[in-house]
Amino acid sequence: MTDNTINFIGWILFCVSAVGFIIASVGSFWAMFGSVFFLLACLIFMIPFFRPKK
Repeated sequence: MTDNTINFIGWILFCVSAVGFIIASVGSFWAMFGSVFFLLACLIFMIPFFRPKK
């Protein structure tokens, strides 16, 4: 496996854990707030994997 593939798998796992935190935090505004921003941050860090190579 290349380093790029390993990094991508790591970010996918972070996104899965963020979804788990969102599910666990239903009913708690601040926990939900933090979990959603954690998921958004993970998705933003994944943008380079989907950009066309120059």
